[in-house]
Amino acid sequence: MKKINIVGICGSLRESSINKQLLTCVGRALPGDWTFELADLSDIPLYNTDLEENLPIAVKRLAETVGNADAVIISTPEYNSSVPGVLKNAVDWLSRPAAGMPLSNKLVSVIGATPGMLGTVRAQLHLREILFALNVQLLRRPEVLIPQASSKFTADGEI
Repeated sequence: MKKINIVGICGSLRESSINKQLLTCVGRALPGDWTFELADLSDIPLYNTDLEENLPIAVKRLAETVGNADAVIISTPEYNSSVPGVLKNAVDWLSRPAAGMPLSNKLVSVIGATPGMLGTVRAQLHLREILFALNVQLLRRPEVLIPQASSKFTADGEI
């Protein structure tokens, strides 16, 4: 039986991000014979076509990680009713032929948590629209929208 490899992408760079905590909880809940890896977006440069000829190492690493995954789970915060710039930037890099377009035809789930009342619904809708244009296999259910998330996690990072 093939081992299932899941990659988590967090749309926040904060070390104590509630979306990173959410992805960590998801990773722990997966079956024991599955693997889970949290991708690192912290060194991804701003997208620039001039850099495509010699892809930055961080972009190559992210593209390889996503390319080797069976599925991707993206956990997004909501900034100004939309997707955080760091996440949109990573998606832009992953959509490019120079990076191998590793999101194309990839199974992707979008989840999110926020201290606000709407549970990242606007960011998720915007991100789903972006991903639809990239030919991903987008899971429509379950929708995971966690409002007032600061009060929903224990000190140990459990939901």
